[in-house]
Amino acid sequence: MQKYKRDLPNNFSLPRRIIRLGELPYNLWWAWNPEAQRLFSHINKTLWEELNHNPVLFLKTVDRYLLNAMTNDRFYLELYDRVFAKFDAYLKSENTWFGVAYPAHKNNLAAYFSFEFGLHESLPVYAGGLGVLSGDHLKEASDLGIPLVGVGFIYTEGYFTQHITEDGWQETRTTHLALNNMPVIPVLDESNQPARIHVELPGRQVVARIWQIQVGRVPLYLLDTNIEDNSEGDRQLTARLYSNDPEVRISQEILLGVGGVRALRLLGYNPDIWHMNEGHSAFLLLERARELVAEGLAFQEATERIRSDSIFTTHTPVPAGNDQFPLWLVEKYFSQFWPQLKLNRDEFIALALHTQSWGDMFSMPVLALRLSNHRNAVSELHGQVSRKMWQFLWPGLEVENVPITHVTNGVHTTTWMAHRLGLLFDRHLGADWLERLDNPDLWTGIDQIPDGELWAVRQHLKQKLFNFANERARKQWLMGDTHPVQIVASGVLLEPESLTIGFARRFATYKRGNLILSDLERLLRIINNPQMPVQIIFAGKSHPADEPGKLIIQQVYRLVKDHNSGGRLVFIEDYDMNMARYLVQGVDVWLNTPRRPNEASGTSGMKAAINGVLNFSILDGWWHEAYNGRNGWAIGSDKDYENSSQQDAADAASLYDTLEKEIIPLYYYERSSSGLPTEWIARMKESIRTLAPQFSTRRMVKEYISQLYVPAFLGSEAGNKSEPKG
Repeated sequence: MQKYKRDLPNNFSLPRRIIRLGELPYNLWWAWNPEAQRLFSHINKTLWEELNHNPVLFLKTVDRYLLNAMTNDRFYLELYDRVFAKFDAYLKSENTWFGVAYPAHKNNLAAYFSFEFGLHESLPVYAGGLGVLSGDHLKEASDLGIPLVGVGFIYTEGYFTQHITEDGWQETRTTHLALNNMPVIPVLDESNQPARIHVELPGRQVVARIWQIQVGRVPLYLLDTNIEDNSEGDRQLTARLYSNDPEVRISQEILLGVGGVRALRLLGYNPDIWHMNEGHSAFLLLERARELVAEGLAFQEATERIRSDSIFTTHTPVPAGNDQFPLWLVEKYFSQFWPQLKLNRDEFIALALHTQSWGDMFSMPVLALRLSNHRNAVSELHGQVSRKMWQFLWPGLEVENVPITHVTNGVHTTTWMAHRLGLLFDRHLGADWLERLDNPDLWTGIDQIPDGELWAVRQHLKQKLFNFANERARKQWLMGDTHPVQIVASGVLLEPESLTIGFARRFATYKRGNLILSDLERLLRIINNPQMPVQIIFAGKSHPADEPGKLIIQQVYRLVKDHNSGGRLVFIEDYDMNMARYLVQGVDVWLNTPRRPNEASGTSGMKAAINGVLNFSILDGWWHEAYNGRNGWAIGSDKDYENSSQQDAADAASLYDTLEKEIIPLYYYERSSSGLPTEWIARMKESIRTLAPQFSTRRMVKEYISQLYVPAFLGSEAGNKSEPKG
């Protein structure tokens, strides 16, 4: 087998004393270690911010005299030595959680496939929550020492840059990523040529090269078709996320599933289990079956083997929201493939046939569910919805016995928790609290933190958010092509003393970003109350093809611009991971208004919760199991409604009532003699105490290991012994 190299690019000229600074950008461990980030920001903080925290571009751009100055800065050199000692210890440690808990499986390997990975703002190859969850999964797998390798795409045009016009319409702007200025590593063969795989599509072969991103201990391999061997159309297959063209979409998913398996084989990997994060990568099951049939197994024998070590995580609670393709398209793209499985056309189609009201479709989740023995939803409520939605695949079973379990999502704590809050926990919970963060007993110590100290940190984070919004507004103003009212709309009138609510997420219709606008007179009366003013910060993108979603943004933005809102409604454009950190750390309340039960899980509220921000949410997704009556507030109830109009009206009424009668008075009036909102702080502590350990990826990944990975490692069906029929 030809050998492949993952040598770090030699991009920088650095002083010898700090030569290893050029190594750090190419392992994203720095992205969740604040001290490592300070190695860059301390050199030139302004440049670090301007370059969106991209360490590769930073080291290429920063003035040499500043680098030289660091070699005479005692504080900097102490920090440098401390960071690299920690970095080396992290990478070399054999005493990881997984190694200690599961020594028999330390030589096993899991492959994790996802359509997108949100790791850091300097790598804008993600669209939203699914990608950020995938990124958090890899980071936690690294921290715990899970033997795992990731597979996905590197999108050379990213998702898109959002611009809101004066009229409130979302415009999408394309950016072209310069991969040589990003923390990615080219995978090369012995001749220094890019490692490449081939995938057959109708009438041609598509070639993809392989890039690597190192995520702590975990390698992530990303496919890229933007090479000269391909036609212009095929070069665009990995240009951007989530095309609406079905031919592009099926080509992308063949490339991810079939091509991803081939990429791992090329690089010498032989995973013991295969984890599909959503149905986009389910074609990997067919490629693995093709391999086994080529080795002499009958198709039925091949699928039995594949089922035993395949894991499928579903994220979509609505059948129409899952990827599916018309049968004519599947015939076009797989007519040369099914003979290699020793199947005919009807046998192949039957693997994923899903009859809908509009006709027969080839369903990616059906394919994944039928060819996997290990299946999970991403919250308790989503598990109930999924079992009901897919019961038809197990016609002999009651809904509660359908073999789809759940592992509720979590968030990677050190990625999303404010550094200042972490320092507070260092002092009061013990310097090793991060090692024990999923232990609920640890968090009982939160009550011992003085109210004044916790409140001071919260106020500091709030001011950071407002400074961030003001600086973005200033840059817009300096560009000279923005109307003054848009500058006001972007947050220049935010007040640190006022109760501040955050609403930031994808603007899809079911998320109801305009629910709080249901009664405009009441809303304006609430936010403009001079004794108890309220500020609401909106942010988020809508898919470029989602016209109803863009109309909701426009509706929100027009009210934000309206002089009657007094500058207390704000929309910050071009939501990304950097902005998300400021928002989930800086607001007082996190608002979430999906139409129940369409939110599979949701993770933004978890990120807010670990920072002491109180959740105000529909009882859907994760909040259905997280809310205890004291750690935030619920909107509406678990009641099912006859139609969406009734549900919207009831939820809006609950939202306004709770805001006026509970949240606002608690923030403003329940104050101690020293001016602290004691009851509000008590709720903050209850929120952190109950939510930080339970909704972390530490807990989540450990559950994946115990419930899904280890049974799959053992080739066991682990309670999911029924094979779907039909």
